[in-house]
Formats: sequence, structure tokens, C-alpha cells
Amino acid sequence: MSTSAKLASAISAQFTARARWSPLEVLFWLAALATIWLAPDHHLILTEIVIWALLALSLDLILGYAGIISLGHAAFFGIGAYTAGLLAKHALVSEPVLALLVSGAAGAAFGFLTSFLVLRGTDLTRLMVTLGVALLVREIANRAAWLTGGADGLQGIGMEPVLGLFRFDLYGHTAYAYSLVVLFVLFVIARRIVGSPFGLSLQAIKGNPLRASAVGIGQTWRLVGIYTLAAAYAGVAGGLLTQTTAFTSLESLSFDRSADALLVLIIGGTGHLYGGLIGAVVFRFAQDWISAATPQYWQFWIGLFLVLIVLVGRDRIGSWVAPVRRLADRVSDWRAWRRPPAVEPTAPGEGGRP
Repeated sequence: MSTSAKLASAISAQFTARARWSPLEVLFWLAALATIWLAPDHHLILTEIVIWALLALSLDLILGYAGIISLGHAAFFGIGAYTAGLLAKHALVSEPVLALLVSGAAGAAFGFLTSFLVLRGTDLTRLMVTLGVALLVREIANRAAWLTGGADGLQGIGMEPVLGLFRFDLYGHTAYAYSLVVLFVLFVIARRIVGSPFGLSLQAIKGNPLRASAVGIGQTWRLVGIYTLAAAYAGVAGGLLTQTTAFTSLESLSFDRSADALLVLIIGGTGHLYGGLIGAVVFRFAQDWISAATPQYWQFWIGLFLVLIVLVGRDRIGSWVAPVRRLADRVSDWRAWRRPPAVEPTAPGEGGRP
């Protein structure tokens, strides 16, 4: 076998290993699936967690893998929310799944149009541009009260059954199962993308843009592509919120929505997809529990938690669970148990033949 063939085989094996699901991942999704039957009384708050997780996942695609920081991600979320609401209210698209795709397409279209503004300049410039775009979109929605309902929100939304079979109920059972399936499908797609050569090139751009350009990695269209995809994900998250609550308002376009999404991602960690999911669980349950105990000071305790994360260090926290992760990876690789131990060559005079 030639050297090039061996190199291609090694690269193919590496990508195959990256695509393999670990036991912890499988356990995570099985636990999420089990909550459909084990936690029926909490489906309303679990649906909120799923929507937050999807929004944080979309933000992680640009921040954790492309290094694009944003304080205006609520713009795409709100556009998706209003798109789903208008489609349902005026019976333009009655089927929720199809309407959700349209919401994602609307978010992607706006993300593509604004990406050329956002990708210019440094991190501070991008931060201010994203914030400005989100504030502009919110003000337009506020002024166009004839279309969006303004400060009163978009009312009179009636949702059809999902796929014509599953009706939305007051207890959120259908909404949670529907949202969880959408999150899983989009997560699988995102997982394949970040593990592909395209995803690795994004990480190279994030790590060192000059070196990435020097080795021939084009930056502009890759960043435009991932920014558009993240906007589509945020649009789907907004559409889910409207469909599961039958209501949307200017709050979906607010700065607080963008800031909370960034906070969720900081809690869970960036650059490994599951950070947004775990952060959404911690943030929403902490918000629910702390606000019940101290309604006026729950933000203080969330801030204190963030300070502790900074002081302890995320690397140190990760080292505490590293042995468990290595054991799970060892168990998952069942072929390693059947593989005979490698025998290292010995030097002359150390048990080997001279």
C-alpha cells in the first residue's frame, strides 16, 4: 500500500472514530427520551429547556466552532417565532412541521443577508453589529404592530395537529415530545457537520485565521455558511416556542433573550455541542428553583454560580469527570478487549535475538 493510500486510510479511520457515539451520549439521549413517560408533570418546563437548548446549540455553532461572538442571536429566534405565528394565524401553512421548516428558512435567509456585516472587523465590532441588528429588528417589529401585534404580541394563533395526528394539549405532552424529536434531529445534523472536514476547517479558522489562510482554507464562505446554519437553527427554536405556546411577542426579540442564550452556553461550555444542552437544563431548573425561594434575588445566585465556575476553572471541573469518560470510552470500544496486547520490539541483549 502506498504512502498516500495509508494516509487516506488513517484519515478515514479517524473520522469514523469521531463519528462513533459514546455510551455517555447514548445514555444522555435515552434519559431524555425516558422523561416523556417518567416526568409527565414537568413537560411544560422541559419543553422550555428543549427550546433553550436548541437556541444555545445554534449559538455554539458560531461561537464554539467558528469563534463568532454574538449578542443579537435573538433576531433569528424572533424572526422564526413570528414566521411560525403568522403562518398559523393566517392558515398559510397549517402543518406544524412544514411551518417549522419555513421558520428555519426565514431565519437562515436573514442570517445570510446579515452575515456579510457581522463577519467584518474584530470580535468587538461583531459584538456591536449583532447587537445593533437585533435591536433594529425588534424596533421594526414594534412599529409594525399591524402585522406583529406590537407590544401586545401576536394573538389568535391556532395550531393544527403535528403531522395531522398529534394535537397540542394543555399539559404540554405533545409539545415536549415534538420539541425533543426536533432537537435530536438537529443535534445529529450539527454533530455530523462539526465532525466533518468542514467543521474541522472552522476550528482551524477559529484557532489561527492567518495560518488557516496560509494553508489554503477559505474563510469568508465557510463563516457565512455556518452563520447561516446557526441562524436557521435559531429560527427553528423560535418557531418551536410559538407553536408550543400558541403565542409570541417582542420578548422573543429582546436583548435579554440573546444574553440568556449566551449565559446558558457559558454555564455548559462552548465547543462540544452538549454544553448548550447541559447549560439549558442547569439554567432553567436553577432559575425555577431559586426564583421560587428568592424571587427578587435569583439573578444574584446565578451570577455567583458563574463566578465559581471562573474561580474553579472549567478545566479543573472537566478533570474531575475525565476518569469516568475514559472508562466509558474503554467500555464502548469492545474490540479493544478482544485485541491482543501490543508487543514492543526489544533491543539486542534484552530478551530479543541479537
